[in-house]
Amino acid sequence: MTERPLDTDIPSPARIYDLWLGGKDNYEIDRVVSEQILAAVPELPVLARTNREFLGRAVRYMAGEAGIRQFLDIGTGIPTANNTHQVAQSVAPDSHVVYVDNDPMVLAHARALLRSAPDGTTAFIDADLREPDKILAAVRDLLDFDRPIGLTLLGVVDFLPDTAEAASIIRTLLAPMAPGSHLAISHGLVGTQLDEGVRHWNESGGSPMTLRTLEEVTGFFDGLDLLEPGVVALPRWRPVPETLYADREAVYYAGVGRKA
Repeated sequence: MTERPLDTDIPSPARIYDLWLGGKDNYEIDRVVSEQILAAVPELPVLARTNREFLGRAVRYMAGEAGIRQFLDIGTGIPTANNTHQVAQSVAPDSHVVYVDNDPMVLAHARALLRSAPDGTTAFIDADLREPDKILAAVRDLLDFDRPIGLTLLGVVDFLPDTAEAASIIRTLLAPMAPGSHLAISHGLVGTQLDEGVRHWNESGGSPMTLRTLEEVTGFFDGLDLLEPGVVALPRWRPVPETLYADREAVYYAGVGRKA
């Protein structure tokens, strides 16, 4: 895996997300853009934490009740607490996890994502969600497509501007996966206070984001069995007693679907 040079003049969604989670892997441009966004949407650090909590609940469900032992996490982000492999392997130590990201800062931290439980495995691929065939080719030797896979796309489909193309990419990724595979998506909704924050982000020079309607986000699960409670505000997807902010409305929604 070759590490590309970091571009400190362009804001990175992974670094800003890490900043909101309390991380230190960011640059001046990230802090400036973050301040502009938070001036419009001050609760975004809450969103970052609720998105991380959703990841934990969704992966625990997949590794536990659904019995999945393989995970493909695309748009991984900078390692923090409760990464996918840590959650999955805490439930099923023999879980295999493949991470995919193309952010140089994430690549620089990839070794932290490769620390697996003794009975499981982790791997990292440098690739872009917009190249699903490349991703599938790279993971063929790492995951068994004859057994169910848990595919997570959290906060990353927002960076695909064309909804039809985004849906096609998701279908391409799911097509070779075995019945019983699961898809987890989290995505920002248009027509919320997030609109102004995304406007600031898109003016910053970073990779542009696209917000979508609830109907459009739900459409990404077409052809799958959408699990209860459907596509809902992040904290309302199967909350547990320790779930933060379960009583709040949210600008980010999430759901999990099963391939029949």
